[in-house]
Amino acid sequence: MPEPSARPVAEHHYPCESCGADLRFAPGQERLVCDYCGHIQDIPRATGRGASGLRELPLDAVLRAELPDLEMEEHRTLSCPNCGALVEFDGAEHAAECPFCATPVVVDTGTKRLIKPQGLVPFTLTEAEARASLGRWLGRLWFAPSGLAQYARRGRKLNGIYAPFWTFDAASRTEYTGQRGDYYYETRQVRVQNNGGWETRQEQVRHVRWRHAAGRVARVFDDVLIYAARSLPPGYIDALRPWDLSGLTGYRPDYLAGFSAEGYTVELHEGHHLARAEMMHVIQSDVRRDIGGDEQRITRLDPAFSAETFKHILLPVWTAAYKYRGRSYRFVVNAQTGKVQGDRPWSAWKIAFAVALVAIVVGVAVYLDRAGG
Repeated sequence: MPEPSARPVAEHHYPCESCGADLRFAPGQERLVCDYCGHIQDIPRATGRGASGLRELPLDAVLRAELPDLEMEEHRTLSCPNCGALVEFDGAEHAAECPFCATPVVVDTGTKRLIKPQGLVPFTLTEAEARASLGRWLGRLWFAPSGLAQYARRGRKLNGIYAPFWTFDAASRTEYTGQRGDYYYETRQVRVQNNGGWETRQEQVRHVRWRHAAGRVARVFDDVLIYAARSLPPGYIDALRPWDLSGLTGYRPDYLAGFSAEGYTVELHEGHHLARAEMMHVIQSDVRRDIGGDEQRITRLDPAFSAETFKHILLPVWTAAYKYRGRSYRFVVNAQTGKVQGDRPWSAWKIAFAVALVAIVVGVAVYLDRAGG
C-alpha cells in the first residue's frame, strides 16, 4: 500500500438541526434521529450517475499498490490487546471498552491508513430486537445457567458495530484430468451359519470400473465473502450466515452515526488467498459433476482466473460481552437477520440433575424388569 499521507483523519459528525446534539442512524429506517430532542432527519439520497457507490475495484492494480489516494482513508484506531479487534473512532473519544470482549482499552492517538469501504448493509434490527433475539437464543440452550439469560435481558447495553468484509469477483476456466468410476456388481456364493447349521447364500459384491476423464469447466464467481478481521472466530462468522447482499448500499458515513466500525486486519492479499481457496472448492465440485459416474478422482487442476475485482464492505452486528459469576461470555447478533452465535454457557447443577434423573429412570426400569421376571 502507498505510504501514509498527511491528509487529516476523517471525522464524521451529524449535528441535530434542532438542538445541535449528535444524531444516530435509526436501524431499519433511512433516517437519523436525535436521542435528546427526538428530531428526525432523512439521510439525503445520492443522485446522478454512479449514485449507488457500489464500485468494483481492479484487484491486480491494488495488489501492486497502485490504488489511488481517493480510495484510501485514515482513521484513529484502537487495537484490542485481548481479541485483536481494530476498532475505528471519531472525534474526541479516547477511552473505550472493546465491543467484542469487553476488555478496557485506551485509544491510540496514532492513525491507520485503510482502503475505504465501497458499500455497507445498514442495520435492520434495533438494539431491543437484537436483545430479544439473544434472549430467545439463550432460552433455547440446554443446560445454560438460567441467571445468564435473565442477566442478558436486564437492559444490558449491546454494541452496534460494522464488521469488515472483502468480496471478490472472478471469471474462471479450469482444465482438468482425472478418472471416472462406475459401479458394477458381481454375484458370489458364501457359506454362512444359520440355526446351528451351514447354508450357501448369494451376495452382490460391488466393484468400481475406472476410466480416464479430461475436460474443462467454467465458473463466474460473484461476491465471494471473506471476513476481514480476526476478532470473531470462524465458527461465529459461519453461524451468522447467510447475509443478504442485495441489501448493500453505497457507503455513506451517515449510516455509521451512533455506531462503531471495525477496521480490517486481514489484508487484501490474504483475503484474496482465502477467497481463492473457497473458489477452488467450488471448482472441484464442478469438475466432479463434469466427470460424472459414481466416484471421481481428480489428478490435475489447471485453473485460470480473469476479470478479478474486489470490494471492501461493512456488515452490521450487535455484540455483547458479559461477565457473569466471574466468567466472560461473548455473543454476536446478525443485525440484518437476527441470527445469534456466542460462547456456550453450561450449568453444572443442571447437568448433575439431568445425570441423576437418567440414573433414576434407568434404575426404575431395571427394577420393574426384574420384578416382572
